[in-house]
Amino acid sequence: MKKNKVDIITLGCSKNLVDSEQLMRQFKANGYTVTHDPDKVNGEIVVVNTCGFIGDAQEESVNMILELGEAKKRGTIGQLYVMGCLSERFLEELTQELPEVNRFYGKFNWKELISDLGKPYFQDLAADRVLTTPNHYAYLKIGEGCNRTCSYCSIPIITGRYQSQPMEEIEKGVRLLVSQGVKEFQMIAQDLTYYGLDRYKRYALPELVERVSDIPGVEWLRLHYAYPTHFPFDLLRVMRERENVCNYLDIALQHISDPMLKQMRRNITKEETYELIQRLREEVPGVHLRTTLMVGHPGETEQDVEEMVEFIRKTRFERMGAFAYSHETGTYAYKHYQDEIPQEVKQDRLDYIMRLQERIAGEISESKVGQTFKVIIDREEENFYIGRTEFDSPEVDPEVLISKDQPLSPGKFYHVKIDSAETFDLYAKAISPC
Repeated sequence: MKKNKVDIITLGCSKNLVDSEQLMRQFKANGYTVTHDPDKVNGEIVVVNTCGFIGDAQEESVNMILELGEAKKRGTIGQLYVMGCLSERFLEELTQELPEVNRFYGKFNWKELISDLGKPYFQDLAADRVLTTPNHYAYLKIGEGCNRTCSYCSIPIITGRYQSQPMEEIEKGVRLLVSQGVKEFQMIAQDLTYYGLDRYKRYALPELVERVSDIPGVEWLRLHYAYPTHFPFDLLRVMRERENVCNYLDIALQHISDPMLKQMRRNITKEETYELIQRLREEVPGVHLRTTLMVGHPGETEQDVEEMVEFIRKTRFERMGAFAYSHETGTYAYKHYQDEIPQEVKQDRLDYIMRLQERIAGEISESKVGQTFKVIIDREEENFYIGRTEFDSPEVDPEVLISKDQPLSPGKFYHVKIDSAETFDLYAKAISPC
């Protein structure tokens, strides 16, 4: 066990990662050595930032806590603290069942950990973070919570109603990160498109994107987790007009058949979904759409699945993920529907649509051979430099593998020409710096 060392382990989404980074800054200001997701966990203090969204994520979080609890008994770590979505959702149960944890904190009161350790919380550093990402990109969280009522989703149970961050605070955080060398921002929230309605009584995402994109030094701004209902279409004008707003939109659609959209309480129809996608592509030429689809929701039939397959074939999403329904305690679906579809059927449906998407993704990648793109270099590996285009978000999207014919610098932009393609990777040669 290393004295004065804090190990922070983050599970779940990038919104959790931002919280961890802010907590790391407070520990650092109090004189601690801080590591994130270390290879060897041996800190005097260990903090696990948990995910509680679906069963698999909950299991991962609990297993991590149990593993660290054993390490605490052996004396290889000191105090063990848990924060985040899992403890927000199951605080009483976890407190009773995991006595090896010194204290549990939820999604919003984790700042109390600093004062509970007898240390000051530096309010003037509240917007500051210790980046766990490469120095050239960062996640930009603009809101917490969700006001939607989707049948299957536990997020509103965990995080409560939507809370937009003030624009001025967001801008302050961006300027600070730009001064530290950040060039690329992934704008995130559980629901980007709701931004501002609670605080400003209007859909303010287009204005926020304009204000952030106006900040000198913001070279790429990418948008994650839009919602299809009541979409703020002025955002498309902003995307079209601003060169540093990536032609990329992550918009979770979940399903396409009208019976399932109604069962899921999505407040949109099949026809409206097709019209939305058509408008997105017409008003932002070349836009790459990332979506998430769900299979196995209660009531889903083979006909519903076939409609989804037709939807995928017609729409040809540039980026698509999918997951099987999880029957989550406290959700509308848990209270009103039976989880009657066997797990093996869910998995078969999931495999079916992902095989289709893999073929489509391969064809889209192949169509880029011979084209020139601007990329940012994330890192250097033994045989290639690894970069991304504006259409590729870190960790979830394809990468560009660039030959080492000439030296390139991580964190800088270059023009590259695509030589060949695989399903999820492009191969390229560098042409010139941007």
